[in-house]
Amino acid sequence: MAVPLEQCRNIIQDTGDSVQLQGYFDLRFEAVKDCFGELFEQTQTRGAAVCVQVGGETVVDLWAGVADNAGEQPWHGDTLVNLFSCTKTFTAVAALQLVAEGRLELDEPVARIWPEFAANGKAHITLRQLLTHQAGLPALRQPLPPEALYDWTAMTSALAAEQPWWAPGDGHGYAAITYGWLVGELLRRIDGKDPGAAIVARTAAPWGLDFHIGLADEEFHRVAYLTRAKNEFGDAAAQRLFKVMMSEPGSLSARAFNNPPSIMNSGNKPEWRRMAQPAANGHGNARSLAGFYTGLLQGRLLDDAVLKEMVREHCLGEDRTLLTATRFGLGCWLDQSAAANATFAMGPRSFGHPGAGGSIGFADPEREVAFGFVTNTLGPYVLMDPRAQALARSVMHCIG
Repeated sequence: MAVPLEQCRNIIQDTGDSVQLQGYFDLRFEAVKDCFGELFEQTQTRGAAVCVQVGGETVVDLWAGVADNAGEQPWHGDTLVNLFSCTKTFTAVAALQLVAEGRLELDEPVARIWPEFAANGKAHITLRQLLTHQAGLPALRQPLPPEALYDWTAMTSALAAEQPWWAPGDGHGYAAITYGWLVGELLRRIDGKDPGAAIVARTAAPWGLDFHIGLADEEFHRVAYLTRAKNEFGDAAAQRLFKVMMSEPGSLSARAFNNPPSIMNSGNKPEWRRMAQPAANGHGNARSLAGFYTGLLQGRLLDDAVLKEMVREHCLGEDRTLLTATRFGLGCWLDQSAAANATFAMGPRSFGHPGAGGSIGFADPEREVAFGFVTNTLGPYVLMDPRAQALARSVMHCIG
């Protein structure tokens, strides 16, 4: 039985909670509603939403808190938020659709489509290596000006000229932002469209998902303002990465996140929202994330063979960028059940992608669960955010 908006609101008020939850939930998942409400009592979360679909049925769709910096604008059911790296799996799926159509190949040289890319030892790098962060291109060595971030040609030209940081295929290192230009340029050349438009047309628009890469100005009023949690330093992995970024500005890790230097402080800027950066600036909501992963589970976005290849383990081990263990499929993170900071907290076959600060979308094929969580209060964690993990564990317990 689903509890509608009005009844849900009354229940929350009756419990004495100070933050009013909105949306609805199936009574079987009341514990998820309670867990979501606790985020606003026990953490610094200012605004957030969670959506859970099981077998294609929405069983939880809740939102609460505030969307603006002043704390005056409530979070609405259609509020959008910067999803950061949750965007990457949408991008990967668009590329894999081109593979299924025979217009791209996973193991052919990228330079066949992008000839300039062959420079400086990159002639044999493949799409598979780009999607699994094994290409050796997570960062650019030559310092770039802040405005380069918004110049597609400048960034793709710099990457075409770059020398890999290690022999491609010999280990992996998360391409936090370069992934967007690397894979996006292939999409642009094959599909003949702006990469953001191409990805949305392939992965979101046909299914009515409220997801955007390159946001129109008329949608800006729906976007939640991003803030950072104060005096939170994350786990050991987060602290290790932060220390390297601060103390070793020329390191691979520091350059991956700080070159151009505008990467880390642009999330609320109009130029960031407008540009199409298919690694990091998708805008959507929890509902669009859950809907996307339901589409994958139900075979609407990729056929079974391609999806199986996407979620197959391609690399596992120490990440040269993040300085902690990561496990990748094609454009998606795979669960590390034994690692407290790297599990989706649902099932060992879970796959998806977290975004910087806490937003996440993933699927658990064993339980037919698609999960989306978004927030405008950015946490400090490198891999999985404990808020999303708590919600996912609650879903798992409700399913039994």
